[in-house]
Amino acid sequence: MFKTADLCDDHSDTLQIAQPLFRDFGANISFSGVISTVKCFEDNSCVRSQLETPGENRVLVVDGGGSTRCAMVGDVLAQMGADNGWSGIIVYGCIRDSGVIASIDIGVKALATMPLKSVKKGVGEVDVNLHFADVDFIPGQYVYADEDGIIIAPAKLA
Repeated sequence: MFKTADLCDDHSDTLQIAQPLFRDFGANISFSGVISTVKCFEDNSCVRSQLETPGENRVLVVDGGGSTRCAMVGDVLAQMGADNGWSGIIVYGCIRDSGVIASIDIGVKALATMPLKSVKKGVGEVDVNLHFADVDFIPGQYVYADEDGIIIAPAKLA
């Protein structure tokens, strides 16, 4: 187990600390892993295709452009992520089915909830560098998330 506060105390000179924009939704409040990314706007096709693959305890970071007009992850995708071994999902955007997601064995952080689903046009980019919440999410680096926030490290810490 880790605490982001303790990791910040011990490693603050090498960490990026995300702005406190995100709410917790999944059953696992604390989660960590290697970063994998998806950049998409109001189209969660690439999110689904990533969560269909073996997660290997990675964290899927989704840059939905901060849109609050539709959900990028719902209960089906969250359950798929849990079943396929993803540690967590961080969404710069919205999720839906929050009541069900709260019972799924995965970490989920997002800006808010929105009941409307996204479009499915197959548009998006996978494993590209992302920037939001004043930090860079770089595939292959590590993310640690808990009730206190989200931190990014260039190498494994805990």
